[in-house]
Amino acid sequence: MPAYLLLLVAVLSRLLPHAGWLNFTAVGGALLYFGARRSWREMLAPMAALMATDYLLTAFVYHYSFQWTSYVTTWAWYLAVMVLGHILLSAKTTFARVAAGSLLGPTAFFVVSNYAVWVGGMNMYPQNLGGLAACYVAALPFYGNDLLSTALVAGLAFGVPVLLRRMNSANEAVAGMGR
Repeated sequence: MPAYLLLLVAVLSRLLPHAGWLNFTAVGGALLYFGARRSWREMLAPMAALMATDYLLTAFVYHYSFQWTSYVTTWAWYLAVMVLGHILLSAKTTFARVAAGSLLGPTAFFVVSNYAVWVGGMNMYPQNLGGLAACYVAALPFYGNDLLSTALVAGLAFGVPVLLRRMNSANEAVAGMGR
């Protein structure tokens, strides 16, 4: 159930107005957590929810025509982050593994999505190394916030249950000493 609640938070973090936050959403952390805690067959739910969110934002918030081919990279990333969460965090969850997932997920999206923008970006950037560099430089504020939001959400999602278990164990130990 927590994975589905976090998925809801991820969708809402994209839909609720947050101008100026430059891509500060719960998506990366939620997908890592979902992949680590749910089965392969359940990964269709986040895919469908986030694909629907992409459609709603594009068509009704930004008022652009929706072209699914523009989202293939993003949708592949959604799946890749859940697979990363499953491979890296389902069997063994450690601080280092959560940190690695929090770094790898946003970095992969930054590298691949900005390359895709440069290649097919409707002449937004010149098709040379300078244009590629300009594309990546323009995306740096989004990348930084994506790293931060993914680390924060994944840290809370994986860390709070551990903290609660430790606090509960400590309380039981103190209660046991009083008997």
